[in-house]
This record gives sequence, C-alpha cells and structure tokens, in this order.
Amino acid sequence: MQTAKQISVSLVNKPGRLAAMLAALNKEKVNFRALVVMDSGDRGTVRFVPDDPGKAVEVLGALNIRSETADVLLVEVPSQPGAFRKICERLAAEHLNIDYAYCSFALEGNKRGVLAVFKVNDLAKAQRVLGENGIAAVRKAAAATRKKLPVRRPLPTR
Repeated sequence: MQTAKQISVSLVNKPGRLAAMLAALNKEKVNFRALVVMDSGDRGTVRFVPDDPGKAVEVLGALNIRSETADVLLVEVPSQPGAFRKICERLAAEHLNIDYAYCSFALEGNKRGVLAVFKVNDLAKAQRVLGENGIAAVRKAAAATRKKLPVRRPLPTR
C-alpha cells in the first residue's frame, strides 16, 4: 500500500478527445498505474495515476487541458471474493469516508490481485487502518467467507 498523485481532467465529451490526450501522454512516455473515465453529460471526467505526475501535468498544460492533482491511496486488493468489500468495511468502521474508488490495471507480474485507488477524507488514518496487518486481516476475512462448493458425485449407471 502506498500513496500516489492522481490527476483529474475534464474533457469535452466528443469522439477523439480522450484518444488525443492519451496519445500526447504516450508520446512523452507517461505510463499509467490506474485510469478511469466517467461520463458527466457534455463533459467527461478522466482520473489517472501516472508514473510521472510532473511530466503528465506538463503535457496536459501544453494541450491547454486544466488538471487537478490529488493524493490517493493505492491498495493491493487480493483476488478473493469479498476482498474489495472488506477493505471498504474496514475504512467505514474507522469513520473514513471514501470519496471515490476505482481499480487499476493488473499489477505487473502479479496474478494475486489488482490495485485499487481510494480517495478518502483522511489519507494518513486510512494508511494506518490498512497497514500491512490491515490487508492481512482483509485477506483472512475474505478467505473465510468463500463458500466451498459441494462435491458432485457421478450419477449411477444402469
């Protein structure tokens, strides 16, 4: 788990606007750790966690795209049923509000889960709550709630 800089932009909701922005970022070799696009009528909101926030803001400025930067929490979500829910419950139990959350691309070389991006009202407290022991508890709780399917026996032959 770690913190990162997330960049948010508002784009006119027309064909090619997102592609042009992504092409410009790609040209400058800005990679993404996470990305989400949301529709807001005539405008769309794009939020992403770049590997180089400074360079990303510079590229967006050159395109005359205003951007906002926010600190977010990156949390590895185990590939277990209910794991994301358990993280949300753990934050709620500590009175932490989740402003929004989204999941990222699969972690490089990691088949155990994905990275979730959380924008919360108290980043430092969320880090304490979801520290190494917190995620271990989430894994354990998610594994405990996993239902075991009954063993199917073959039908008798006549």
